[in-house]
Amino acid sequence: MSRRDDHLSDGDRILWNLVARSARPLKGKTAIEIPDIVEPKPEPSRPAANGVPAAAVKPKTPHVAHSLDDQTLHKLKKGRLPIEGRVDLHGMTQDEAYSLLLTFLNRAHAGGIRYVLIITGKGSSSGGDGILRRAVPAWLSTPAFRHLVSSHDHAARNHGGSGALYVRLRRIRS
Repeated sequence: MSRRDDHLSDGDRILWNLVARSARPLKGKTAIEIPDIVEPKPEPSRPAANGVPAAAVKPKTPHVAHSLDDQTLHKLKKGRLPIEGRVDLHGMTQDEAYSLLLTFLNRAHAGGIRYVLIITGKGSSSGGDGILRRAVPAWLSTPAFRHLVSSHDHAARNHGGSGALYVRLRRIRS
């Protein structure tokens, strides 16, 4: 059996990332920084066909992930529409959660999964709402996630309530 990284389950990958981040180099050795994510590079600007410089052309308005439609949200809440993937971000730093979420959503999208549940947690017990609870919805509208996420909404109480999000992934273009 191969021990290659691409054969790890999502749970094993999460566990490995948590362990790897807590490891320290031996005495006299320096840590090697390995980037987690390769961000897609923006397309180079091309001159417009009508002779107007590309910088003068008004860019398209950025896509903002919308809320799920009522019918889909109702089906997810009642369990009539399957949630095909889950990721739990409890206890992670923002950097850990961001890289895990991007990896998870990329793999789910590539696998043709449509609906996933992201568990952020409700926040600290000291009364404040959680950092991930606020940050994850904002991340889903950034360019890194925009090509993956179609829409998202808060989960039903039985799926984590305000500490979780339903996410609909975009269809794979053929």
